Amino acid sequence: MKKALSLLLAFLPLFMAAQQPDQNVGNPEQHYKIYDVQLRKTITLEQLLINAVEKQVVFFGEEHNDSIGHQLEQRIYSHLLEQHPQTALSMEMFSTDVQPVIEEYLAGLISEKNFIKEARAWSNYKDYRPMLEHAKMAKQRVIGGNVSTRYSNAVSRSGLNVLKKFPKSSQKWLPPLPIDTADGKYYAKFLTAMDGHIGSMKIYQTQNLWDASMAWSIHSFLKKHKSAKVFQVNGRFHSDEKLGTYARLLSYSPKTKCLNISCFYSSDFQQPDWQKYQHLADYIILTDPEVKRSY
Repeated sequence: MKKALSLLLAFLPLFMAAQQPDQNVGNPEQHYKIYDVQLRKTITLEQLLINAVEKQVVFFGEEHNDSIGHQLEQRIYSHLLEQHPQTALSMEMFSTDVQPVIEEYLAGLISEKNFIKEARAWSNYKDYRPMLEHAKMAKQRVIGGNVSTRYSNAVSRSGLNVLKKFPKSSQKWLPPLPIDTADGKYYAKFLTAMDGHIGSMKIYQTQNLWDASMAWSIHSFLKKHKSAKVFQVNGRFHSDEKLGTYARLLSYSPKTKCLNISCFYSSDFQQPDWQKYQHLADYIILTDPEVKRSY
């Protein structure tokens, strides 16, 4: 029960830790290793970037407190913008209902202080700020992809059917209903993560709501901007094994060409067992567990 509760809290952005000073690491190349699953060998970041620009959507699955991971996603996003200026940044860290606030800030109409408060930025916003500022400078879109916590909390209490009771004015912030939560590999993976906790079904429905919201946000953007690309940043549970948000996006847009990155710190960083990780994504990035976390 304690293990299940701790895992549950890890899934909920409400329980983000307090903000700490920036943890930029000198010579970050020494603190990460990239594995190309198709080629079955380690590669450089430059080689990954060559392949990334060919895809319409690049998923970066992160550990939210991984300092090296944050530096890498910033470098990937910068490269995508350089090669394809119409690259939108889509983020789990902001909700769909604060999209007007995001756009007001990017347009220079409101202060950063107001933006952080009214966009309900996560407490570790400092980790994502460089990407937001780059988007602002480049005058490119940032997509608040996730559903607001008032909706996810309602589902955690009452299940997905409660969303049908919300007024029509709320529906524009939600993905299309109903949201399918059929049994399958993702459900089995979720139950394993929750240690088979008997009360986890409504939490699984909440997980599916998050996935559907992020996927629908990407789909809706690409439908309006057919020549654009998207760099999607989310916790890696949402996209590992090409499940969750990744799979949901393909259900909305089957022809979308996607690339999947799973980035995390690992105790076997010095001598990785790549075979153990190769099912997770197209590219596996292991980061040095000795580097101080961002919080």
